[in-house]
Amino acid sequence: MNAPTIVASLLAIAIAALISALITWTSRPLLQRYALARPNARSSHRIPTPQGAGIAVIAATLLVASAWAAWANIAIPPALVIATIVIALVGFADDIVSLPVLVRLVLQAACVGAVVFTAPETARIVPALPLALERGLVLLAGVWFVNLVNFMDGLDLMTVAEVVPVSAALLLLGLLGDLSWPAVLIATALCGAMLGFAPFNKPVAKVFLGDVGSLPIGLLLGWCLLELAWRGQPAAALLLPAYYLVDSTITLFRRIARREQFWSAHRSHFYQRATDNGFSVPRVVGEVFVLNLVLAALALLTVRSGSVTVTLIALLAAAIAIAFVLRRFSRSQAS
Repeated sequence: MNAPTIVASLLAIAIAALISALITWTSRPLLQRYALARPNARSSHRIPTPQGAGIAVIAATLLVASAWAAWANIAIPPALVIATIVIALVGFADDIVSLPVLVRLVLQAACVGAVVFTAPETARIVPALPLALERGLVLLAGVWFVNLVNFMDGLDLMTVAEVVPVSAALLLLGLLGDLSWPAVLIATALCGAMLGFAPFNKPVAKVFLGDVGSLPIGLLLGWCLLELAWRGQPAAALLLPAYYLVDSTITLFRRIARREQFWSAHRSHFYQRATDNGFSVPRVVGEVFVLNLVLAALALLTVRSGSVTVTLIALLAAAIAIAFVLRRFSRSQAS
């Protein structure tokens, strides 16, 4: 870690935030006209709100990361950039006309697959597995991650409270030499872009990300975490997004067990039930943000310690912290 690199990182965050905020502000009138999200029984908002500001976040992320990469002579995988743009277009189309579920899944799988299957053969998580099997499992996990980021984007500032701590932790790991520089550039730019979007999304939100934002954010963040796992840190790669993983996965299995249409919109995530149980939106988002800071600290601890014992303790501590928050969200504040 050196001073010029830290300064460059902070500058990239500031520029990405400025670009994201500027595009969000200037695009709001168009989104208000063509991409208005109207409240329904499954919504967390009460007034019609424009969606689609993810265009600003993704544009700022790709512009800043690409410019920094060109300046530093670092190669960001072209497949990642192309797949991000394509999946953003898929999300934008879904925001406007609502695509069929199967079409969405096929296009998402194609984008994730383009990233996963163009990676070097040396990029492995479990070398004992056949390469084709491992890549197939990573593909399934990637599609799930892209969708769970979308599922969890159902409350003002929720995605900011997730992405900022995770991306900031990835930046710190990169500065410490534990993450590839292409992933560091993406994570840094994404962190700044989300900070630029945050003032427009704070309760009561003036604009939403929309699928055009949540889907590519899931792809970019998932790729950064995959890079971390490929660098021999799978525990840290699981710890950083652990709250999102647990909330979404438990909710999914519950809906399947109840024979519900688990692919349709709903309000049964723990963070959504928390608002029904008397939690204010700022309180829910605040508790998730603090939990993510704890998970980030545990992830950093596992990487820097290099100890199996410390890693197991960190995983147990994370499980306890997440269970505590989910239990709080599940209980009425009146009781």
